[in-house]
Amino acid sequence: MSETKVKSAARAFEVLEYFRIGRQPRSMSEIATGLDYPLSSTTVLLKTLVKLGYLNYDRRARVYFPTTKVTGLGEWIPKTLFGSGQIIDAMNDLHAETGEGIFIGAKNDIYLQYIQTRASIQALRFHIEEGTIRPITKSIAGLVLLATLPKDKLENTVRRANIATPKVADRVKMKDISEQIEQIRQQGYGYVEDMPFEGGATLAMLLPVLVQGQPITLALGGVAERFRRNHDQYLSALRKAVRSVRTDPDFNNPVQIEL
Repeated sequence: MSETKVKSAARAFEVLEYFRIGRQPRSMSEIATGLDYPLSSTTVLLKTLVKLGYLNYDRRARVYFPTTKVTGLGEWIPKTLFGSGQIIDAMNDLHAETGEGIFIGAKNDIYLQYIQTRASIQALRFHIEEGTIRPITKSIAGLVLLATLPKDKLENTVRRANIATPKVADRVKMKDISEQIEQIRQQGYGYVEDMPFEGGATLAMLLPVLVQGQPITLALGGVAERFRRNHDQYLSALRKAVRSVRTDPDFNNPVQIEL
């Protein structure tokens, strides 16, 4: 596949993501400016997406907006991933009890991906877009997932995650990661401050089920000072939410983490 086709495919997804964030009709010039695309290639791209049925063009107002065909691309995914809805219920319960930002994290090769999120209702908060990825070594939820790996796979994943981490200062030492993972295994949960956000904190635990054959974590994050003040309450709420998810009889986690 040519580099031009790959670039066009990436831009098509970026346009749809642009609408997901903005949630309102946009003109061609607004889209080009917002995504820093050349006007000529933006015109061709938008016309193609209209022709394929993913965008609607209002000729009178000269604006574009996604069609329901876009919805159809992903509406089946939550049901396929989360089955009976126990995981989503656990998320919602934890959100209702703490008011903090809640997310489900999954390993995506050498990255942690936030596959489901609930925004914090606190006045002072951090925001993470659903679908965001970051190197798996740069999140406590990622370290909880790394704790499920045998030593050889762990070392390989950390090495590759470091290669994918642009800033040398953000790369981690295997010795440090091993110590953090050992603590997670002993405690049954992970807690960290100032990662990935300065002044933030996150609590994360492994869920007793697999999603698409992969372990997943349930986590809550917010302002570190508030987490210190409510640590025991938040940890208790997280444990209760994790226990509410029925254990899959086929779940075979190579590392047993006591709850």
